[in-house]
Amino acid sequence: MPADPFGVPAGRAAVLCGVGGWVPPRVVTNEELAGRLDTTDEWITTRTGIRRRHAVEPGQATSDLAVEAGRRALSSAGGPAPDTVLLATTTPDRPCPATAPLVASRLGLREAAAFDVSAVCTGFVYALATAAGLIASGISERVLVIGADVYSSIVDPEDRTNAIIFGDGAGAVVLRAGDPAEPGALDHFDLGSDGASEELIMVAAGGSRQWAESRPPTRGEQHFAMRGKEVYRHAVTRIATSARAALAAAGWKPGDVDYFVPHQANVRILHSVADDLGIERSRCASHLVDVGNTGAASIPLALAHAHTEGALKPGHRVVLTGFGGGLTWGSCVLRWPDISQGEDRR
Repeated sequence: MPADPFGVPAGRAAVLCGVGGWVPPRVVTNEELAGRLDTTDEWITTRTGIRRRHAVEPGQATSDLAVEAGRRALSSAGGPAPDTVLLATTTPDRPCPATAPLVASRLGLREAAAFDVSAVCTGFVYALATAAGLIASGISERVLVIGADVYSSIVDPEDRTNAIIFGDGAGAVVLRAGDPAEPGALDHFDLGSDGASEELIMVAAGGSRQWAESRPPTRGEQHFAMRGKEVYRHAVTRIATSARAALAAAGWKPGDVDYFVPHQANVRILHSVADDLGIERSRCASHLVDVGNTGAASIPLALAHAHTEGALKPGHRVVLTGFGGGLTWGSCVLRWPDISQGEDRR
């Protein structure tokens, strides 16, 4: 490739070359939740599309899930070791330091650059965009991007509204430097945020704001909180608008999309967005029936599952799109590459 005046090869792109996912073995069924919450399996399934989700065992943390997903993605990709590790998460092992360096170390990538990306359920798309920029600029040659969350650590188990939705899990992809025209090249990102609506999705306690207010947090402030109806409205609008922007930039029409992979929030949002965009529901990834909403892990988990099941074919036009706290949203497009079958634990 020819280089620019600063020595960066022209036309570099981030190319997806590996994928993997992992969820902890423990399954939490709707019946189990119905036994301690004022709800039923039918009520949960009808409103969310979720029948079961996975939860960590005592002693497991986000880094443990991230390492397992990362191993599977690296196995799928083969080739040289990544020089950079990005971890999208809302549930880091600790407030300080970031969890990504620990994950990199446990994967044998001890000298790799590593940092966390915090954009809640949009985190994986933001991390992809960051990785794409690092590769395009010549800073990185190969990046492991992981989305991992342990929502069971922040959701109140007695919260009937949110305890039924969220699960724990991790998914990952490997990106390498390549040509923008080859299959797997990430292109045409659309990212956005609306901080004025931060209160719609929030864990209020645990940060510097709590200390600034000089008062102990309430029980509710220590757990994840979400205003479901308002979030639903924002999610459908923001996801559809963002996906349209990415499609337009790529010169694609909704009918050109072979596989649509939105953040796996709940089945109503997935179907509403697909209908709004004019994408057939059969082309919309829907993995949440078995894993629930896994936050930043949901998009890579859905990719890993679809790849393993054969739903994703080489050459498929794919749209990834997410929405989460912040508020944040983001989308990108790619043509699915011909990559090795990785392991899928769902």
